[in-house]
Amino acid sequence: MRFINFKDLYFNVGVVGYSSSNFDVELATKFLTEEFDKLFWKYAHFVNIVSGYTNLGVPGIAYKISEFYDFKTTGIACKRATEYDLYPVDSFKLVGNEWGEESETFLSSIDMLIRVGGGKQSLYECKLAKERNLIVVEYDL
Repeated sequence: MRFINFKDLYFNVGVVGYSSSNFDVELATKFLTEEFDKLFWKYAHFVNIVSGYTNLGVPGIAYKISEFYDFKTTGIACKRATEYDLYPVDSFKLVGNEWGEESETFLSSIDMLIRVGGGKQSLYECKLAKERNLIVVEYDL
């Protein structure tokens, strides 16, 4: 599969957050569903969910919920992500070898960022998104 740039065709929503299983999955699912519902009513099916390509934690939840809304999906991650279960996204791009090396590509690919919990990298990407004047929605778990 090749990388398809949905930037000009869709409203691209980055989703970051916990990739481990040590968080309130039900609450994260509720928050993401509420945000995706708002996106659907505003942009219909012209939404692309961009996350870390894995089928783990918040990224996996976001991708799964996106199926219900028939949103496009893009994975942007470093090569280490391929060591984990990957979500069958519509498009993906591997950037760099280590976690965080993909952040610039990720942030350049989105119009909005949703953060649901998360650690150091999620908080850093959220900070950079705000500095770029992107729309940012944050949920702490």
